[in-house]
Amino acid sequence: MIFPYINSLVNYAMKYNLIETSDKYYVINTLLDILNLDEYIETEECPDLSLEEILGKILDFAVENELIDDNITERDLFDTRVMSALTPRPSEVINKFNALYAESPEKATDYFYKLSCDCDYIRRYRIKKDMKWVYPCEYGNLDITINLSKPEKDPKAIAAAKNAKQSSYPKCMLCRENTGYRGRLNYPARQTLRTVPVLLDGVESSMQYSPYVYYNEHCIVFNNEHTPMKIDKKAFAKLLDFVSVFPHYFIGSNADLPIVGGSILSHDHFQGGHYTFAMAEAPIEKEFVFDGFEDVSAGIVKWPMSVIRLNGKNKEKLVELSDKILTAWRAYTDEDAFVFAETDGVPHNTITPIARRRGEKFEMDLVLRNNITTDEHPLGVYHPHSELHHIKKENIGLIEVMGLAVLPSRLKTELAILEECLVKGEDVSKNEKIAIHADWADEIKGKYDLITEENVHEIVLKETGLVFKTVLEHAGVYKVTEEGRNAFMRFLESVK
Repeated sequence: MIFPYINSLVNYAMKYNLIETSDKYYVINTLLDILNLDEYIETEECPDLSLEEILGKILDFAVENELIDDNITERDLFDTRVMSALTPRPSEVINKFNALYAESPEKATDYFYKLSCDCDYIRRYRIKKDMKWVYPCEYGNLDITINLSKPEKDPKAIAAAKNAKQSSYPKCMLCRENTGYRGRLNYPARQTLRTVPVLLDGVESSMQYSPYVYYNEHCIVFNNEHTPMKIDKKAFAKLLDFVSVFPHYFIGSNADLPIVGGSILSHDHFQGGHYTFAMAEAPIEKEFVFDGFEDVSAGIVKWPMSVIRLNGKNKEKLVELSDKILTAWRAYTDEDAFVFAETDGVPHNTITPIARRRGEKFEMDLVLRNNITTDEHPLGVYHPHSELHHIKKENIGLIEVMGLAVLPSRLKTELAILEECLVKGEDVSKNEKIAIHADWADEIKGKYDLITEENVHEIVLKETGLVFKTVLEHAGVYKVTEEGRNAFMRFLESVK
């Protein structure tokens, strides 16, 4: 019988303040409509289950009564529709957020993040499945994650999505029209998505949380208009405006060129959150003074990528200097260092910027990027090279730049099989499931005298972290060598 689980869900909603007692029968009737039921049978039975378990029972009912097919896509669409019955309206969320912000920015974001979890927009039970560990190295503690929170679609769901009607609404995953959208077989449901408005340098924008939460309170801030990504003076001003409004958060932007940019270049957006990455803790290894900006502390950060850090109380001066550096970098060519501003009219130089507060001061990290390709490196010279693709082939975006690896889900299985092969001394190249790791496995065998069941897991995690460190070194325009630092200094001298 479904009614005990409806009770459990309503009790959950009241426990987590999604609804009030006076909303009870309104919500029950909304759920009856969703479940295609004409009546509600009162029952004292109310199983004490987790949200995942409650929704699982309701989804099983929907499958048994042919409301949906039994695949992950339709189940996700349907349980989001169910949870939308419990989720406060956007205006209610915004009003409460603003009231709490008047007390403190942190109280406002605490409420908003908790709401995004409690209404199941952020599926905490899936996030817990992600594999996470830390790799300590000379640059600090790099975060390594294997992303398991995005569900793998089964063949039936993939076929259904392929045959589904195509639509241009919403225009993209970041458009504000996503709020409340029911989704479709080839587009995720967003009925529980809520956003709050934020004005950045006069530009109307909105903040939401990422459903995948790669780090604590992982937020996305997007332009209310569907306009392309662009790193320019205004972008720097918007970033520093954001950390003025939310001083406990950092904010950054992917670069605005392919290969070194994010997965969505068509919609202007930033990513931020309440987290301290290894790059933020990395020290300055060489200080530098820019003419006319003596009140701004500047220097090269000890990091595998090429990072300029600016710090000062006057955010307008930071915007001006950031723009000066960007303008110089866009036009900069140094053939000896294999840095080309453009080839055949195609621009290559851009910047990945990250802003944060340091007490009363503002801080901006400018990461130099270049997306040039060659026959040897068709995916990018400053991109993970082919020998690392068995672990990381995807673009090195903002999150990786700061020191957090988001590795593909396939690695959970592949690394487990690899561990078994290493312990047994088997030839990895002959195992088709992990043959892509054969050369790496040989390297590992050559580094360790004894690999056992007791130490193999630690060894593989450590070596995976080392690969990510190498990935960042490949993505750096100027290598962490004396020659590389000299080339970096040539660029900085050209800015002066």
